[in-house]
This record gives sequence, structure tokens and C-alpha cells, in this order.
Amino acid sequence: MVEVDLNSLTLAIGKGNRAEAVRLTKQAIEAATPPAQVLAAMVAAMDDVGRKFQCNQVFVPEMLIAARAMRESMALLEPLLVKAGIKPEFTAVIGTVQGDLHDIGKNLVAMMWKGANFGVVDLGSNVPAEKFIAAAREHKAKVVGLSALLTTTMPAMKQTVLALKAADLPGLKVVIGGAPITESFAREIGADGFAADAAGAVDTARRLVAAA
Repeated sequence: MVEVDLNSLTLAIGKGNRAEAVRLTKQAIEAATPPAQVLAAMVAAMDDVGRKFQCNQVFVPEMLIAARAMRESMALLEPLLVKAGIKPEFTAVIGTVQGDLHDIGKNLVAMMWKGANFGVVDLGSNVPAEKFIAAAREHKAKVVGLSALLTTTMPAMKQTVLALKAADLPGLKVVIGGAPITESFAREIGADGFAADAAGAVDTARRLVAAA
């Protein structure tokens, strides 16, 4: 039986080498490597990509190709994780607020959260507050991520935060972000956290759920 070097899998995902990442994942599965160990190697790759992004060593395109490599490898591993009873400890709901159709930043955060082993329910764009509340309740989410690109939809973000806070959702944390969004605006409207970028969204979500 071939012993799989999981460090190589981490490197392949970090470089966005999908073919190599898939090959090594298949090899790990065939070698009966514990799925939790394979998952840990994948998460380590995305953590490293996030750190490099924050240090300006990689940029959005590199993050995207790494996330895609992670997604293809995860598709192979997921059935084994389910069979072993291993699932993300926390679920996050994410969407772009009502009136805003932009989704590139939101999609990147969703991919990075998945890479950090959050269960992610992506509601898409132009999402009304009621849909965020219903999804958070249905999936027992611990985090809701709200995105906005247009300054004209910032009032909708405020209303969505207020609605989420008024709903009976104990322990739920709300994270906001997007081009016009600032940390001071997050504090002003009562959000629990702010993220300037996708890597920051991972750090913020982890910090909030750990403190809950």
C-alpha cells in the first residue's frame, strides 16, 4: 500500500494544482488514510492561502484557484466524511443583501469558509432579510454573512442585521463585508463582526464561534 504524503496534498491545493490535488486525494482514499487527516491537510492549505493573501503574497485569482482545487478534492472526500460521521462543527449562511446583485466577493468568502471546514448555505444575491432568518433557523447556523457592494444597499444591510438580531436565534453571530462597508459601520448597525476580505472573514467567523 502506498503511503500518501499529506503535505504534498496541502501544497497542491495551496498552489491551485487541481489535477495533483485530486490525484493525491484519490491516493489517500485508496490507502485508507483516515478522512479526518486528509481533511486537516486540505484546511491547512486554505489557512496558508489566507495568511499569504493578508500579507499580499497572493491575490484574488490565486485564492480562487486554490479554492477550486479544494472543492474538487473535497468532492471526493465528502462521502467518506459522511460515512465516518465527520461533519463541520459550525454552519454559516451567506448572501448578498436585498437590492444588490453582486456576488463575486460573497462567492469567495463562501469558498474560503468551506475551506475552513464551515458548513456553508449560500443564498445567492438579492436576498431579503426573511430568507436569511429562515435559513439560519432551518440550518441552525452559528454565523450569517451579509455582503453588499453598492452604497445604496447599505440601508438594506442595516435592516437585515436588525431583523436577524430581533429574531429568536440564540447565539447567532452576524458578519458583514463588501466594498463600501467599514468596521465603524458594522459597529453602528450592531453587527458582531466585520471582514475586509475573504481571509479576514475566516478569522472573524472562527473568533466569533469560539467566543460564543
